Amino acid sequence: MKLRTFFALPVPERIARPLSDCADTLCAYDRGLDAHWVDSANYHLTLCFTGNVTLDQVTELEQLCLERLQRQPSFMVQLDRLAYYKANPRLAVLAALTSESEPLMSLHRQMVEIAKDAGIRYDERDFKPHITLARLPASNRFEVPDCWPQPGLTTPADSVVLFQSRPGERGSIYTPLFEVHLSACSQAL
Repeated sequence: MKLRTFFALPVPERIARPLSDCADTLCAYDRGLDAHWVDSANYHLTLCFTGNVTLDQVTELEQLCLERLQRQPSFMVQLDRLAYYKANPRLAVLAALTSESEPLMSLHRQMVEIAKDAGIRYDERDFKPHITLARLPASNRFEVPDCWPQPGLTTPADSVVLFQSRPGERGSIYTPLFEVHLSACSQAL
């Protein structure tokens, strides 16, 4: 049995609510009603897609995370802009993006290495850590706004979760498979 999975940082409700307000503002630009808006309860900051994995690989990923993240300090992530971009030839996304952050990019690289060490092929050359607000087919009628809403939010990076993603009637269903807490030692951006 294979599970479709990814690593992410959970987004607290106090951050999800204002992000949802930003998404509501962008609804007016979805001229073709092409967007599949993510429910704010499902917001997460994606760190690394791991694709289809076996249950044995989930166990190995958890062990590797427990070993390698035990001294990883928590830190804060600045969510300072929204963007529209094509994620691949079939999919475009509206997402909240982060400021350039060495701690975040370092954690992203660490998660990629953990995935590779568990035997998972990883090839996301242009991947950016992000919070997906909506998914659209690559060919859509979304009108990119001249002036984007500015989230100006800061979210904690205090745990890493491996989520399973399954299709549901109203979008993807995300189930946490395991969570590894980062150390309480705070690190500034």
